[in-house]
Amino acid sequence: MRAMNTPDNSVQAPLHVALVTETYLPEVNGVAITIGRMVEGLIGRGHHIHLIRPRQHKQDAPQPSSLFEETLFAGMPIPGYPELKTGFPAKARLLRLWQRQRPDIVHIATEGALGWSACSAARKLGIPVSTDFHTNFHNYSKHYGVGWLSKPVAAYLRHFHNRADCTLVPTVDLQQELSCAKYRDVLVVSRGVDAKLFHPEKRSGELRRAWGATDETPVAIVVSRIAAEKNLPVAIQAFEQMRASRPDAKLVMVGDGPARAALQKRHPQVIFTGMRTGEDLAAHYASGDIFLYPSLTETYGNVTVEAMASGLATIAYDYAAARQHIRHEKNGLLAAFDDAAAFTAQAAGLVDDAARIGRLRVQARQTAELLAWDHIMTQMEAVLLRLARTKEACHVQADFLPATD
Repeated sequence: MRAMNTPDNSVQAPLHVALVTETYLPEVNGVAITIGRMVEGLIGRGHHIHLIRPRQHKQDAPQPSSLFEETLFAGMPIPGYPELKTGFPAKARLLRLWQRQRPDIVHIATEGALGWSACSAARKLGIPVSTDFHTNFHNYSKHYGVGWLSKPVAAYLRHFHNRADCTLVPTVDLQQELSCAKYRDVLVVSRGVDAKLFHPEKRSGELRRAWGATDETPVAIVVSRIAAEKNLPVAIQAFEQMRASRPDAKLVMVGDGPARAALQKRHPQVIFTGMRTGEDLAAHYASGDIFLYPSLTETYGNVTVEAMASGLATIAYDYAAARQHIRHEKNGLLAAFDDAAAFTAQAAGLVDDAARIGRLRVQARQTAELLAWDHIMTQMEAVLLRLARTKEACHVQADFLPATD
């Protein structure tokens, strides 16, 4: 077998990449947004993308361009996530598709039936396969009353990803966690942030006034899917501690989800804005002062770096994107994983210290400016090119691409 550092050059850029995902823009979630950035970045580098995904609604139709085409499959709503679809098994159709138009590599972003079929078809045709590990589904199960499924789901995910030639993860911590769980060939490709969209200059006095806040009012922001697995009661507990010293403080929750109605009824003091996107979302971020993110189920947590780019003093648990990019008391605050008391104490100790909030906000923005998507896409492109150029695409060296901090 040819070593990774002496690739076969029979496959050259530009690549023809078949990208299989069960969520995509304009759906609003971290996976869809990340895959959208990946598509944009690879097309910008001259690669051809064939996106394969479930149809999102009846009027959904392919939107082809010179370097982009789509094939849409039937799908069904995901339990607990009715706004998202999962695909059905489709190996035979994918075999026919890729026999007619063979891609250089198949990249699978999600682990549902469509992703499984894509891996099976690619293996049968001898096409290299890479996968993304985006979501800790096995950790979600306990939040939906099916904790007994955690072990079988974890086993399925490991088997799924080990059928591929490599699995891409966003942090060194997750790489180590999966490697210890017997995942093979786990590579680190970090994620970026749109620091032009998410920017402190998007701050809106009008929006703050609508929340009942003056320039001096401390405003805490949560941007999240409002669901059980996001651990949002801890954010509300932290806010109540903040109000003990600053009764005028505000908490704004941006997003939607199955837990919203119950939380909104139980906590009328919290401002719920619903789903926001694009410039509107950027203005909501930038119009806050402190970002609270108590989720314990992230593989990365795009909202953490979006908040930092927006110039917010961010408080998060010490793992995923927060561990990778936050330096405690330098550009944000960290609490030990799943230590609600520590998380709450960090918020309570920060809210009445305007100078400290200001310093953390400035440093958070400076950190985010270094997380350009172009640099991330250089890493991603390197993985795909190396894999596609290897005739026998297996046993990829897990450390051939340096991890980034």
